Amino acid sequence: MDKISWLDIRMAGAPKAAILQEAIHQRVEAVLTADVADLAELPPTVKKVLFPAGQPSAEDIAAADVVIIDPRVHGDVETYALEHPRTEFGEFVEIVDAPSLEQACKAASIRSTSLLQFRDPTKIPLEIVIAAASAAEGSIITEAKDVEEAEIIFGVLEHGSDGVLLAPAKVGDMTELRAAATERPPELDLVELEIVRTEHVGMGERACVDTCTHFNEDEGILVGSHSKGMVLCVSETHPLPYMPTRPFRVNAGAIHSYTLSKDARTNYLSELKSGSKVLAVDVKGQTRLVTVGRVKIESRPLISVTAVSASGIEVNLILQDDWHVRVLGPQGVVLNSTELKPGDKVLGYLPLEDRHVGYPIDEFCIER
Repeated sequence: MDKISWLDIRMAGAPKAAILQEAIHQRVEAVLTADVADLAELPPTVKKVLFPAGQPSAEDIAAADVVIIDPRVHGDVETYALEHPRTEFGEFVEIVDAPSLEQACKAASIRSTSLLQFRDPTKIPLEIVIAAASAAEGSIITEAKDVEEAEIIFGVLEHGSDGVLLAPAKVGDMTELRAAATERPPELDLVELEIVRTEHVGMGERACVDTCTHFNEDEGILVGSHSKGMVLCVSETHPLPYMPTRPFRVNAGAIHSYTLSKDARTNYLSELKSGSKVLAVDVKGQTRLVTVGRVKIESRPLISVTAVSASGIEVNLILQDDWHVRVLGPQGVVLNSTELKPGDKVLGYLPLEDRHVGYPIDEFCIER
């Protein structure tokens, strides 16, 4: 599910008009201001959020969709809610110590909206709030100092904060925030490929891709010699007789091979390094971006595996020539690469586009 993006224009200064137009164009969910005049021109698609500096008037409250109340400044939230039943009220909490953390946990559990500001850079207090309010139906909006911190906030405790409030430093920041809030790799349409031949091709360099993620048993990465066809290589989550499992690793293939990364881009296995992103894929085609921790490139015997799709597209994968290197078949069947034979079925993916420096492009291109 996409995360919520709120724009804070209280300190926007001269670029406020441009930042506001960018945010509206990017379809942010809400704009927050201390000046009720800023709300007048907002389109109905944007939630109008008022965070008054002092005591708001009845007219100010009526002009907003949501009014954020800081109990230290404005008084009790319930009092406002009783006096103005047609307006939604949220609670602001600045977390600076244990009592304010407890207050934040309570607000996140009972309020329709809780706006949280954390004084210290650690994300442990946010983890505690998210856990405490895990069964609540309201939204936790967390202030972020920049887009980089917003990306971290979105991932805290896996679930992340429901949304982020950002005061942009410049035009362009809200576009980046929206990209971070909606960035979810698409599902892929995997196909069955039929093995037509295998061949021992001698020595070469292969890459083991060690990630910072624990793979599931039906999950791996897509690898292929050509950009228009890849095979799903399984992670080392399955037991082996002579070595421990390494659930973070995929013994992926020869270094020239392609794999998928962010935004449908391909990377050569030889290009990957610590901090790179690759696309983890399961047998249902569900995907997630994972971070590479290390790539091990070593000289090993190699085997070439060629398969064909029902539509006639030929797919090639060159792997380490060893029984413990595996690929995935239909329903998550684990297949040892050296035991593959004509007629066996494996799972693969057939991108439609050719590639130029890894980016998809519609152009004339022949790969052999």
